[in-house]
Amino acid sequence: MTQAEIKLCSLLLQEHFGEIVEKIGVHLIRTGSQPLRVIAHDTGTSLDQVKKALCVLIQHNLVIYQVHKRGVVEYEAQCNRVLRMLRYPRYIYTAKTLYSDTGELIVEELLLNGKMTMSAVVKKVADRLTETMEDGKTMDYAEVSNTFVRLVDTHFVQRCPLVPATENSDTGPPPPAPTLVINEKDMYLVPKLSLIGKGKRRRSSDEDATGEPKAKRPKQSTDNKEPIPDDGIYWQANLDRFHQHFRDQAIVSAVANRMDQTSSEIVRTMLRMSEVTTPSGAPFTQPLSSNEIFRSLPVGYNISKQVLDQYLTLLADDPLEFVGKSGDSGGGIFGSRCARIFRLVLQKKHLEQKQVEDFAMIPAKEAKDMLYKMLSENFISLQEIPKTPDHAPSRTFYLYTVNILSAARMLLHRCYKSVANLIERRQFETKENKRLLEKSQRVEAIIASMQATGAEEAQLQEIEEMITAPERQQLETLKRNVNKLDACEIQVDETIFLLESYIESTMKRQ
Repeated sequence: MTQAEIKLCSLLLQEHFGEIVEKIGVHLIRTGSQPLRVIAHDTGTSLDQVKKALCVLIQHNLVIYQVHKRGVVEYEAQCNRVLRMLRYPRYIYTAKTLYSDTGELIVEELLLNGKMTMSAVVKKVADRLTETMEDGKTMDYAEVSNTFVRLVDTHFVQRCPLVPATENSDTGPPPPAPTLVINEKDMYLVPKLSLIGKGKRRRSSDEDATGEPKAKRPKQSTDNKEPIPDDGIYWQANLDRFHQHFRDQAIVSAVANRMDQTSSEIVRTMLRMSEVTTPSGAPFTQPLSSNEIFRSLPVGYNISKQVLDQYLTLLADDPLEFVGKSGDSGGGIFGSRCARIFRLVLQKKHLEQKQVEDFAMIPAKEAKDMLYKMLSENFISLQEIPKTPDHAPSRTFYLYTVNILSAARMLLHRCYKSVANLIERRQFETKENKRLLEKSQRVEAIIASMQATGAEEAQLQEIEEMITAPERQQLETLKRNVNKLDACEIQVDETIFLLESYIESTMKRQ
């Protein structure tokens, strides 16, 4: 790390946390990983102050620790993470742009405190927003909670690693330092909380809510504190996700400057479709079909499917390669070039590799890779025609050909496998939501029975409310997923029918 970077880290640490934390942080940046007592000795700081400084740095993800052999715990500074503090205002402004004032304050609180529970964030943000409102108006906890959930759903906020339950239940001596873990599927799982209440305004330090002097206020028992509903589940701002957003915005801006607004809107749509499914550090997004992009374009953006395909071709052919064709890589996904080679071999019956390259107008290396890939996947076959009885390679013709019957059987086998996977997935989805489905069926049966006896609308509404809004949303998601799986099964079955019909008719002709 350069001296300029160390100096900047020093300034940032001092500005945010004070001199003692800055001294400990910069010492770790300069020296690397060190145990607690060595840090205290080298910096001339008391052990208690070092512990407090390390707690602050760990709380803000600026220092990590590792347990070595013989139980020695060493602490190491995260230099790049310290430098990210310079970007805190931009993170906060981005949250404000995307999720208004509520999102801004949620991200600000998480950055200022490092890690917080959802309930603590919601209450603090609701109080801050209430302070800015007119007298008589307050911010509801539910509204802040909804914004928090949206930030989690788009991965701008994520869970912090936890101490596993097995480690807490061990009867032996505790480890020198806890091991924190997080399951990837739980990283963006919001606990079901019932946060009911409104933001509160700060009162004068000398008076209570009724206007009575503080001295006359009766002492309250500290034993009746309500338990925190999400105690132990902490959240933090996902800086990598913010960086992904910044990168995406830069790409959209560059496309707009190089081409036009329509091109940039198409690229923006592609990035938006992949923002959650693609890892923040991935070099490219998940492959998207033109049909998926067309369906996801903003409402009111009137361009035809044909025009979209033309724009995608222009973007793919651009030297800067903002957009690429996944099929042209020749690895795993069969695209337009492989289809061209397959169709060519099918029409010409037998072709040598050099003939394939010339007729298909594809570079030799790419043509060779694609031919070998299709050969390994049994889409095409290789036929040897020797000139001499010894079958010497130098005196043998190697011709590529298509055995349509064999290819059809191979595709049929894959279709069967696909349908089996679709069915298993549908069963899994149904099994995972079995309790909710049974509850929904019971409610529907009760409603049907009450309607038959002429129940009032208010009574029916009360029964419908037995299914909460989150449960109703979960049911809608399940229904949508199952419908997609059912549609896929139907489409694959259409292909199976065609392949079976072809194989049956071909076998009869033979």
